[in-house]
Amino acid sequence: MSPLDLDRDPAWLSREELDSAREKLPILYVDAVPVRVDDRGEVLALGVLLRLDGEGQVCRELVSGRVLHHERVRDALLRHIEKDLGPVALPRVPVAPQPFTVAEYFPTPGVTPFHDPRQHAVSLAFVVPVAGDCAPQNDALDLTWLTPDQALDPGVQAEMDRGHGVLLRQALAHLGHPV
Repeated sequence: MSPLDLDRDPAWLSREELDSAREKLPILYVDAVPVRVDDRGEVLALGVLLRLDGEGQVCRELVSGRVLHHERVRDALLRHIEKDLGPVALPRVPVAPQPFTVAEYFPTPGVTPFHDPRQHAVSLAFVVPVAGDCAPQNDALDLTWLTPDQALDPGVQAEMDRGHGVLLRQALAHLGHPV
C-alpha cells in the first residue's frame, strides 16, 4: 500500500469519527525538524515553517502531522515532509528512525509545554536531514532556514506555536548544541 492509498483507505476515520476519537483517545503524530548538514554531518541550518494558526495569527511551526491507520512512522515522516517542504526535499530518513523525544500535546494549556486545542496527541519527534530543494507547500506560507543560534533567539522562540519552540531547543540539545 502506497502512502497515497492511505488517504482513500476505507478503514480510516471519517471527519465525524475522527472528531469523536479525538475526544476519547490520544492520537499519534510525528514532528520533524528538517536540517541542512555539511559534509561532516554538522548542522548548518534548521527549517521552520511560517503558517497561520487557528485564529489567523502568523506563527512558526515544525513539520508535523498525524500517523494514519496502517501507516509506518517512517512513511508518515516522509509524507509530511513532502506535504510541507515539497516533493524534491530529499529527506534522509533512516530505515528504522529513532525519535529524539516524545511530546505529549494536551487540549488543556499548561499540562506540558505542548498544546493542541483539538486533542490529546502523542508525537514522536525526529531530526531529519534534507538534501534537496525545499519550498513551502499547502498551508505553509514560508520556509525559513535558521542557524542554530538564530533558532534559539528569544524572538524566534516567541513566534513558535504549540510548544514547537521547546521541540526546537530539544532537537538542538540532542544534536549537541548548547541551549
